Amino acid sequence: MIPTYRKAMDALYLGCVLIAGTALVLISAVIPWAVYTRYVLNRAASWPEPMAVLLTIVLTFFGAAACYRRRLHMNVSFFVAMLPERLRRIVDLIAELLMALFAVFMVIWGTKLVEATWHNTIADFPALSVGVTYLPIPAAGVITLLFVIERLWLGEPPPTSFTFRDQPQID
Repeated sequence: MIPTYRKAMDALYLGCVLIAGTALVLISAVIPWAVYTRYVLNRAASWPEPMAVLLTIVLTFFGAAACYRRRLHMNVSFFVAMLPERLRRIVDLIAELLMALFAVFMVIWGTKLVEATWHNTIADFPALSVGVTYLPIPAAGVITLLFVIERLWLGEPPPTSFTFRDQPQID
């Protein structure tokens, strides 16, 4: 069961990285298009700015979940590093429990936000529900909670648990 859960979390991590990376690439294409239509064609397109905002929501929440799993998020550990080992482990446990609480908050209130805005539409994208644009919040909350459970149950994911196996290693 433990190797299966770890592999599932590796796959979930890869999915978050791919989703966030795709959103970043699309943002990098949409913004120059907006500049081109506005300053070269002198006819600004209306959709690039709201599209970039929607993609930023996706990038932020899925990217944050992936960064949390790899401990690539911002943290201030100066004072914690000065604590004795036993107290440091207690502080780490408290931090993980607070992270789980925050993830549950994202799931509950993100779901309420999605439900409250589901029947609203975006002016520039009338076929798109506002609720759909907020789905990354509860989805990333569930993913982050699963990553917290992984860390509490199995410990840190090993650095080699996710690699591109077909890529040559560069020393």
